[in-house]
Amino acid sequence: MTDGVERTVVVAGAVCHEGRLLAARRTAPAALAGRWELPGGKVEPGESPEHALTRELREELGIETEPLERLPGEWQLNGRLVLRAWEVRLLKGEAQPLQDHDAVRWLTSEQAFDVDWLEQDIPFVRDVVARLRSYMLGNRDL
Repeated sequence: MTDGVERTVVVAGAVCHEGRLLAARRTAPAALAGRWELPGGKVEPGESPEHALTRELREELGIETEPLERLPGEWQLNGRLVLRAWEVRLLKGEAQPLQDHDAVRWLTSEQAFDVDWLEQDIPFVRDVVARLRSYMLGNRDL
C-alpha cells in the first residue's frame, strides 16, 4: 500500500452447499445488527486469509469448510480494513449462530436478495448467485 497505512484484511465466506448460499444475520455492532452478511472475520497476524476464513467459520457457525477461490474485487470498510471474499465449500457440520449472529439461512439463487445484505457483501453475493445459477444448469459443482 503506497499511502503508508497498514491494512487489515477481513475475510468473508460465500459458503455454498447443494446450490444454496449461506447468509448470517449480525448481532453487533448496533449499526449492523439485524443485517445479513457473508460470515467471516479479521485475518490475524501471521495467518493466511484462507486459514482465517476456515477458523472464523468454525468459531462463528460451527462448520468445517474449504475455501475454493477468491471472488473478484474487494471493499474498503474504513481506512484500515479491507474486505475480501472467497467461494467456500461446506465439508461438515450444520451452520448454527454461535458467535456474532442470531440466525442463519440457506438461500437459493432466487431467494438470495430476500434478506437485507450489508452493502459491502452485495457485489460478492451477485457473483455467487451467477455461480449458483450455473450450478443449477449443471455446469458447476457448488
